[in-house]
Amino acid sequence: MDAYAAFRVREYRPLLAGNFLSAFGLQMVAVAVSWDLYVQTKSAVVLGNVGFVQVAPFLFFALFAGQLADRINRRTILLVCQVLYILVSILLTFARHSVPMVYSCLLIIATARAFQWPARGAVLGQVVPSDLLGNAVTWNSSAMEIANMSGPAAAGLLVAAAGSRTVYAVQLILSILTFLCFLSLPGNLVPPPRRADRKTESLLDGLRFVRDNRLILSAVTLDLFAVLFGGAVALLPIFSAEILFAGPQVLGWLRAAPSAGAVAMAIVQAHSGRIERAGWVLLATVAGFGAATIGFAFSRKIWLSLLMLALIGAFDNVSVVLRQSLLQARTPDHVRGRVFAVSSIFISCSNQLGAVESGWAAALFGGGAAGAVGSVWTGGVATVLVVSATALFSPVLRNWKSGDPQ
Repeated sequence: MDAYAAFRVREYRPLLAGNFLSAFGLQMVAVAVSWDLYVQTKSAVVLGNVGFVQVAPFLFFALFAGQLADRINRRTILLVCQVLYILVSILLTFARHSVPMVYSCLLIIATARAFQWPARGAVLGQVVPSDLLGNAVTWNSSAMEIANMSGPAAAGLLVAAAGSRTVYAVQLILSILTFLCFLSLPGNLVPPPRRADRKTESLLDGLRFVRDNRLILSAVTLDLFAVLFGGAVALLPIFSAEILFAGPQVLGWLRAAPSAGAVAMAIVQAHSGRIERAGWVLLATVAGFGAATIGFAFSRKIWLSLLMLALIGAFDNVSVVLRQSLLQARTPDHVRGRVFAVSSIFISCSNQLGAVESGWAAALFGGGAAGAVGSVWTGGVATVLVVSATALFSPVLRNWKSGDPQ
């Protein structure tokens, strides 16, 4: 298959551009908001609460958002949520900042994301032919990783040069551009009509679908625990200052390294053929994720730490592409929004709770450099053990092949 085949689908290009611009802007806001809160309060607790503010809407609204994406025009959901982003950007740019005001803005952003995420996942399967879904997912993952890598760097430069309000003004422009991208999508992105044999469409149908599909359940559970235990990124400031004896510039490199590795791997995947033995590859890459995490824990050289983090990102990208391709290929369109809502809960909870787990484990190991090292290497070992258990007890995942009938 042509590596750029998905780009020839006219409807895919504005969706990809909108996803990238949205992710880039939100990454910029995350850096500026954390800086503003720290400057105002000097409180680690205030910074830590940002994670809880952002994960709560997914827990409360994601299932309802998935049901909504399976009932009304998905393009409409994208546009309405984007209007909320625009309004929040206006508030952050022009209003007086306080901790409650910033928290409120973050809560609105997270709520909009909780509703937009299932719709965006479902739309991809509607605008791209099924034979190009894998290619489209790969490029979508690439765009997200580029945004994750470049957004924070751009925000840091802007905050240093012109202040955080400049970042919020740029985010306002990006939000408007994203709205225009989504506005140019086809207007008929509606879920399939309800059939007579589906008498009810429950809020919990997405959960039931994932529960009853052993292959999908094994794949998303494997990713959940890998991210939960392999949360090295949360402790990067300690590694930069107390283990590598470096400053904030190196911390920036460390934060960018996983995304750089993910982008490189995404480009390789886009130019490669379909992965046939997908189950074994998924298990191997998650095990590689754990092994690279262990390597990072014991590294005392900046170049080696950067390499290990890049490998973490590369292995994670393979896992993301395989899992998202599986969800797109195996999920019927009438339940696609609710299934992607369940996936969003898994992803958001694993990312935020993984950071919490890393911090608590570091405290149990005595805190400081020793605690950080202990937390990260044991997390990597736990990830490898989870892979081993999954390979042993989930033959359906172990034997999964990309060409298997649905």
